[in-house]
Amino acid sequence: MSTVASAALAVTMIAAILLLIFGVKLAMRPEERQRGLLMIACGIIFVGNVLIWTL
Repeated sequence: MSTVASAALAVTMIAAILLLIFGVKLAMRPEERQRGLLMIACGIIFVGNVLIWTL
């Protein structure tokens, strides 16, 4: 795997972790629950994509 591809996967994992952390924080608030759940779903999808590309 090239350096650019490795960097892209690393950036994607950082984004996924941030989406999951802040999605949980937003999902705890009743008025922002839907936005938080969507962020969590996006983070899970990012992790799944990275797993697919690395296998």
